[in-house]
Amino acid sequence: MIVCVCRRISDREIARHARAGLGFDEIQFELGVATQCGQCEGCARDVVAQCSGSCPTAHIKLATHPLEGSTWNHPSPSLQLSPAA
Repeated sequence: MIVCVCRRISDREIARHARAGLGFDEIQFELGVATQCGQCEGCARDVVAQCSGSCPTAHIKLATHPLEGSTWNHPSPSLQLSPAA
């Protein structure tokens, strides 16, 4: 659903940014929501509040190494090899 008619911003776009950890002020700066007529501010803030409350942190998936296709993780500092002498 379009929340901000002036900037053509949907609730999905706002929710995606909120789930990534951005607050309303940051979303307003990034997307321009509620910067024209201001009629959408209440609805936009509600979307941010609903997404932030149900999902306080971003959902992060493990990256896969492009050449191997297996899960790629940074090695822990204790497993790093020291340079050869």
